[in-house]
Formats: sequence, C-alpha cells, structure tokens
Amino acid sequence: MHVTIPGRYNGPPTSGNGGWVSGLVASHTPVTVEQPAVSVRLHLPPPLDRRLTLEPGELTLLRDGEAVVASARCAPAPSGDVPVAPTLAEARDAATRAVTAEEHPFPTCYGCGPLNPDGLHLGAGPVADDTERYAAVWTPREVAVPEVWAALDCPGGKAAGFPATLMVLGTMTAQVLSPPVVGQEHVVLSWSRGDDGRKRHAASALFTADGELLARADQTWIAIDPPA
Repeated sequence: MHVTIPGRYNGPPTSGNGGWVSGLVASHTPVTVEQPAVSVRLHLPPPLDRRLTLEPGELTLLRDGEAVVASARCAPAPSGDVPVAPTLAEARDAATRAVTAEEHPFPTCYGCGPLNPDGLHLGAGPVADDTERYAAVWTPREVAVPEVWAALDCPGGKAAGFPATLMVLGTMTAQVLSPPVVGQEHVVLSWSRGDDGRKRHAASALFTADGELLARADQTWIAIDPPA
C-alpha cells in the first residue's frame, strides 16, 4: 500500500515527526497477547509529501523506493515503574516552563513546536520542585494511533535533554492501553532513563485528568550535530 506523510506532520522542517510516523507504521503492525506493544525503528529521516510504500506484516516496513525509512514489529510491553502522574494543575504549571519558540531549534515541529498552526503544541516542562519528571497537557482532537504516538514522543525528548542537546528519535516502543477522549484534557508525563554515549533513553506516559494510565512508551534518542 502507498502512504504520504503530509508536510504539516513535520519534526525538523524537512522530515516527518518521529512519533507520528512511528505511530503510522505501528498502526499497521499486528500485536499478540504476549507482545502487546509495537517497537518502531527509524532508519532515515521520513520524507514529507512524497509517496512511500508501507508493507504491513510481522516486520512492517516503510520504504522510500528501495530505502527503508522505518521498520516495526510487536514487542513486550514497556517495563519498569511509572512515576507518579502529576495533577492537571501541576501539568499546566509545568508547561509554563516549556521551551519557547525562540529557544526551539525546530519551532514548527508537529508535536511540540509553538509555531506549527496544526500542531499538538505539547510543550513539556519540569514539574515544580522535581528535576526527574516533565509534564504537558494534551487535549486530543482525534484519537488515531499516530496522534497518540506523537503525544508520547516530544515530551520524552524533553526528558532526554532536548534542546540543550540536539537529537532525533531513533526507536520508540509503545503500548496503548485505552484511547484518550477527544476534547478532554489529558496529562503527558516523561522521564529520563539514562544516557549511553550519543544515545539518550527516555520514557513517557499518557494519563486521564484523574490519573488513569492510558498509554506508555520507551524511546531512544540519538544526539546529532547542529546544522552548519
């Protein structure tokens, strides 16, 4: 089958938002009871506004011609404890400490860019008096899988050290337990899982305003050199 990543779903200006693209590929990847999550690896910057080939299966592939842009397969659910979810008020307050448009290297990013008119505007900031948790508020306009993955994506990057360190998403493993509700405020929480050279590991989780866990993800981010 053929798919196109519309330009409004960008991360960096000329390539797709990693979470949204990963969610698109994940939505065509079958899962099992034993492996209820999907793990997506981004091999190349996803091109925008170009016809790509999506090959669903046990190993789902997104191709640009012969080049593999992304691959996905089912995986065990993300493990480890999830930190205590902030309240909606705490998440709103945390968002006031998010990166500004002037500070953001990709200010039109679909997930967290303040200047994308169609974006999610998920500016995650540190929870007050806590250097371990970052939070944002999200009110879904739709609950398609790519939207949920996009919501889990950028807050994880913030916890991994973006934008102090310029980085892009390398891999993301996510499980959606229940869909969010359109028009209702939700809380996105993220936290660091440590560094390994140029790799930065983070996790994120999506909650209702009442603290019910709806989805969670583990991510590996790759530090890149700033553009010349």
